[in-house]
Amino acid sequence: MTTTTALDRRRWIALAIVMTASFMDLVDVTIVNIAVPSIQRNLGASFSAIQWVTGGYALAFAIGLITGGRLGDVYGRKRIFLLGIGGFTVASALCGLASDPGILVATRVLQGGTAALMVPQVLSIIHATFPAEERGKVFGMFGAMVGLGAVSGPLLGALLTEWDLFGLQWRPIFLINLPVGVAGLLLGRRFITESRAERVLRLDLVGMALAGLGLLMLLYPLTQGREAGWPLWGFVSMGLSVPVLGLFVAYERVKTRRDGSPLVELSLFRVRSFAGGVAVQLIFGVTCGIFFLVWTLWMQIGLGWSPLRAGTTGVPFSIAVSAAAGISVQALVPRFGRKVLQAGALVMATGVLLYLGEAHRYGTGIHPWQMALPLVVMGLGMGLIVAPLTDAVLAEVPREHAGSASGLINTTQQLGNALGLGLVSVAFFGVVDTAAPGQAVGVVFTHAFSHALWWLVGCLLAVFLLMFALPARTAAAPAPADSREPQLVG
Repeated sequence: MTTTTALDRRRWIALAIVMTASFMDLVDVTIVNIAVPSIQRNLGASFSAIQWVTGGYALAFAIGLITGGRLGDVYGRKRIFLLGIGGFTVASALCGLASDPGILVATRVLQGGTAALMVPQVLSIIHATFPAEERGKVFGMFGAMVGLGAVSGPLLGALLTEWDLFGLQWRPIFLINLPVGVAGLLLGRRFITESRAERVLRLDLVGMALAGLGLLMLLYPLTQGREAGWPLWGFVSMGLSVPVLGLFVAYERVKTRRDGSPLVELSLFRVRSFAGGVAVQLIFGVTCGIFFLVWTLWMQIGLGWSPLRAGTTGVPFSIAVSAAAGISVQALVPRFGRKVLQAGALVMATGVLLYLGEAHRYGTGIHPWQMALPLVVMGLGMGLIVAPLTDAVLAEVPREHAGSASGLINTTQQLGNALGLGLVSVAFFGVVDTAAPGQAVGVVFTHAFSHALWWLVGCLLAVFLLMFALPARTAAAPAPADSREPQLVG
């Protein structure tokens, strides 16, 4: 075998490894949602605890994303990727072995933190491994894998929960990561080539601590407040989160002047399209965070459906997202630009309104086929948004800042997801708590689900208006060496 052939084989194996790791992360996000009611029943978890099962992962992932990417730039992407996939595998095992809600939440936070080490290295390793003329094909494969993850996650979660393998109930949704993670770790050591950033930047540990503290002060009382009866300390904590985050911004300015290595490049927010795009990502993340959790709770607890029935109900939605995403990037955005994304927000809002109508009309007697139309419309709208949004936000960002901008975009989306999961306390459980005594669970949860859908309509209209800040026409954004992986939240 020639040296060239051996090198070619190594890089394609390396691609398979990093894409499998990315697939594992994507599936882990969607696979857990479908199993949440089973976890709640089995562990006797409170509703705030199950919010933290999903929200804790999203928060740790969001806070660690930019730092994870920076660690790869400084210490080597292969090294940090292997550390991340190893940690993710161990955390998955601990999640599967958790014996009470507190341990599960803690291990999910650990899982999110290790995913933040693993995920940012994926596109960086691809960029360092493949020449520019081949990256289009590689990123196309990557996009197909994202779509596959969106479709297979809920189905896989439903099947593993329904099958109750070895009497483990929901636990295989985490334990399935073990053989995949071990294989990725062993093969990654052999086939992935090490790379680092050309310009070495310093870590901003103080910035990371301030950002994490401020966000925790906001999200913890928002998620826990309902269960604690909305005490005074919760409102004080949320109020004090504002000056803490303000201190973070001030420190980042000082850090920029001192050594040019801030956690967040604040100068990016002077670019109107970027600032508006980050706001779009945040609110769109809130929309997804609310919907996917309350949807699962309504179907399984409110309607009494099995995980498999609930999981298969979501298949039309996932297929519609994947189909619209491909058409959006390849055919529509080059011709119509920003209008495609705005149409996506309005189409998705229309799907939500259709869902409201169906829920009101059929109530607890609704069937999966009656949900198909609103879910397809919602999926088409989401697909028109998710695929081209990152390029639209990056269109006017200077090339030298494209990497940090990409990281900030995905961090913002994950923070929005975590915020949305926290707001479920108000948008959904607030209605459950005020229900009249003696009402059937299905009726109460259907009313709460409808109330939460109105929140989605408001968020999507805000997304539509904020999209006017995006450029009317976008060119393909560059794929920088330290760009961060686009995420589907759910």
